[in-house]
Amino acid sequence: MGKNKKKDSIGVVYSTNQDFDYSYDENEEQETLPPNKQDLRIVLDRKKGGKVVTAIIDFVGTTEDLKDLGKTLKSFCGVGGTVKEGEVLLQGDFRDKILAKLLEMNYKAKKKGG
Repeated sequence: MGKNKKKDSIGVVYSTNQDFDYSYDENEEQETLPPNKQDLRIVLDRKKGGKVVTAIIDFVGTTEDLKDLGKTLKSFCGVGGTVKEGEVLLQGDFRDKILAKLLEMNYKAKKKGG
């Protein structure tokens, strides 16, 4: 948050209400849905250099919960990877293995694409 509260406020120029408090929408994340309410997609992606990565997309929830899921899947597959921009990326093609693990963890998940 910047030092100048008035400059950082969005949408309110002036209020005559003495009890008015500026609200900020920063850092507001969606509440994490339970596994059986998630609708995850598992896709195969080719990054620069032709390297294949398996991406888990469409996760609804906090970044922290997504990181926990990513850590679990990386450990399960024994590979490296990352969590960024709302996706879990794992090095290599592990679509079938990840699908089985997510279903075992009670997630709704399916493979997308070829």
